[in-house]
Order: sequence, then structure tokens, then C-alpha cells
Amino acid sequence: MNDIPRRAVTRTAKLATLPLGFAGRTALGFGKRTIGRPAEAVALEVQRRTAEQLFSVLGELKGGAMKVGQLLSIFEAGLPEEIAGPFRASLTRLQESAPPMPAATTHRVLAEGLGPGWRESFAEFDDRPAAAASIGQVHRAVWHDGRAVAVKVQYPGAAKALMGDFNQISRLSRLFTPLFPGVEVKPVVADLKRRLEKELDYVDEARAQTAFHDAYAGDPDFLVPAVVAQSGNVLVTEWLEGTPLAKVIAEDDQERRDRAGLLLFRFLLSGPARCEMIHIDPHPGNFRLLDDGRLGVMDFGGAARVPAELQWSIGRLLRIGTLGDAEEMVAVLREEGFLAPDGEVDPEQVAALVAPHAAPFAVERFRYSREWLREQTARGFGLASDMRPGALARQLRLPPQYLAVSRALSGCGGVLCQLETEGPFRAEAERWLPGFADDPGPDTRAGGGTKEASA
Repeated sequence: MNDIPRRAVTRTAKLATLPLGFAGRTALGFGKRTIGRPAEAVALEVQRRTAEQLFSVLGELKGGAMKVGQLLSIFEAGLPEEIAGPFRASLTRLQESAPPMPAATTHRVLAEGLGPGWRESFAEFDDRPAAAASIGQVHRAVWHDGRAVAVKVQYPGAAKALMGDFNQISRLSRLFTPLFPGVEVKPVVADLKRRLEKELDYVDEARAQTAFHDAYAGDPDFLVPAVVAQSGNVLVTEWLEGTPLAKVIAEDDQERRDRAGLLLFRFLLSGPARCEMIHIDPHPGNFRLLDDGRLGVMDFGGAARVPAELQWSIGRLLRIGTLGDAEEMVAVLREEGFLAPDGEVDPEQVAALVAPHAAPFAVERFRYSREWLREQTARGFGLASDMRPGALARQLRLPPQYLAVSRALSGCGGVLCQLETEGPFRAEAERWLPGFADDPGPDTRAGGGTKEASA
């Protein structure tokens, strides 16, 4: 594979197998229902076969198709165990790797970025990629000053392939519904496309990683590698050792999983407070648990800015959710733009929809689990999928300024459920979110400016 399969005909043909396969499975299911097979069993079989084809196609393609697969793999914890079990290993592989490109192609990208004498920058360079992901692959090397480094090389043709994939996948988003009924895939894919345009820019990624590195320098809980060099489609950073979070999920004991989960949550919540930015790509491939107990963090191409006023608003929303005051909840959600300004809603239904999101912060200690996520997904889907006139689902909105934070926190929740982690998450919210522990009112909010999370 010389680069991303980017010929439009080839990529479109591969993605086109998804709706064709889905249509065939649906017809098969209908036929089996007509001969008396239980509807639940038929639905489960359709879901299983959809999962098998979906992740096979997304994993084979690089670019946007694989990026969407990585994103959806976070929500694997919300799938029924009959579906999630057989595919958990393949989803983990999807988070961690992809077919590598040949050494000659890698050398060409390095020469274009670092110059024809690129080898002089390195004391050693391993042509075998240490990791290969959605838009690039990483090589281990030794910088000329002796530091172990990670060399991130973007696949040739990545930008064109990514945008083509997203245009195609957005049209096929309905196919994800049988697998992830509680996830609105289409707006997620649209937001992911917009942010991936930024992620393709290694200048922007280097700037974000440097901001996080400076903010967490010397921190006892986290290690953010320093940026060593950046030019063109090449990004060189300090090497990060440690156990991949996917391996922690699959193999480690409860104590290590609890530690990893708490640190992941702390990192996402503390980022806005420490550098007004949040890491919005929390799939397990971007994190390592170090031998000294710290959490190592990589891949800052998806970082987004979270100004002080938006931090306060997030804290207030979570605080009100834990109080259970349905009328106040409706008023605040309407004020923040989550509800249509002139629509009539049932406050108790709104409270029932919000309650799962606030549950981890309503008690001193909370345990995330796959079973809990499945229950909440099914409950929320019942309310959010009712599109009858006057139904709550017709009044719901996701304000643009909350897209990045929502993606980060929902993705984090999915990983915490994979870890089955337990911890004092309420205390983390009290520590890092202004507006959560108390409500000082809009005139005394920290910071200022507009409530906007931007890449």
C-alpha cells in the first residue's frame, strides 16, 4: 500500500458495500420474521452482521473511514454484550493500528518536510512504523542530540481521501443506527470532519501540544511529550513509553484501571482550567499508563479552545443536573440553547434525559460500567428518538459551542465504561469546573468573552 487508497472509484466502491450489505441483511431479517423467528433475535443478527461488515470496511481503509471507525469504537461499551464481545479485539486493533506505508514513501514525505538531508537530523531512524493510524504513522528514532523521539509522518493524499470519506460517510450515517441507537452519528461526523481539517495541519497540532506541554510541565500525574521539530507533513516529538490504554482495558487489574480512568477524566477536565484547551480525541490509542503511575498523553491534533465563560457554563449545567430540579433544568437548558426557545416540554422528561449525564457527579464515588452505559443508552434513546409532534426530541438542540466539549466528555465516558473504573468524579468536577460547586451568578463569572469552543 503506497499511500491511502485515494482513487475516488476505489474508495467509493468499498464504502458502497456498506448500504448494499445492510439492505441485504434487512431483507434477510424480514424474511426470517415472516417464518416466525422472534423479532429480537432477528434484530440481533442484523446488528451482528452490520458490525462485522462495518468494522471490516472501515479498518481496511485509512483516512476518514478509519477515523470514524476509531471514534465509534469508543462507544463499543454501549453495545449489547452479544455484539460487543466478539468484536472487542478487532475494535482495539482499529484504535491502535492500520496497514503501514512502504519505507520509500515515508522517506519521500520526510524529505519534503525536513529537507533532502533529513537523515542528518537523526542518530537513528527505524523504517518500521511503531504505530499506524488514520492519517499518518509514527516511527521511533533517536534525534541527533540523543533523545528518543516519535516521528509522525502524514500519509500522502490524506487530505483528499479524508474529505472524500467524510462526504460519503455522512450520507451513510443511518447505517450506524442499528449499532449505536443512542448516538447521533450525522452531527458527530460533521463536527469530526471540520476538526479533522485542523488535525491535518501539523503546525496547528505542534502549537496545541506545546501549550499542553508547558501547562503540565513537572506535573505528578501527567506527561505530555515536548515538540522537537515540525515541518510540512512531519511532526517530531519526544518518545512516550508506557502501557497503551487499550492494553490496560484488556489485561490490567482493577486498581490500575481505576487509576487510568481517574487520570483520563482529570486530564480532560483540567485542560480548560490550565490552558483553556481540551483534548477532544480520547480514544485509548492516544494514552499510555507509565510505570511511575502517570498518564502519558499524545495526539493533540484535535484540541479545542474552551474559554473561561464556557467552563463556568459547563460546571453550572452539571451542578443543576445533580440537584434534580426539573424546572430549573429546563430554564438553564433553554438559556444555553439546548432547547428550542419557544417549545413546550415536559420538565420531568427533560430531567430523565439529563440524569444519566449528571449521575457520576451526584455521588461521592461512581462506577462506570458497560452495563450502566447500555441501560442509559437504551433509556435515553427512547426519549430522544420519539419524533411525534410535540415530543421532547423535536425540541432538543446541541449548541455549536458545546460540540467539542460534548465529544470529549462523551468519548471519555465510553472509555471509562470500557475500563469499568470507579472513582471520586464529583470531587474532580468541584476542583476543575467553576460553577459546579456553587453558582456565583453571571456577573461574577471567571474570565469573560463569548461562550465558544474553537479548534
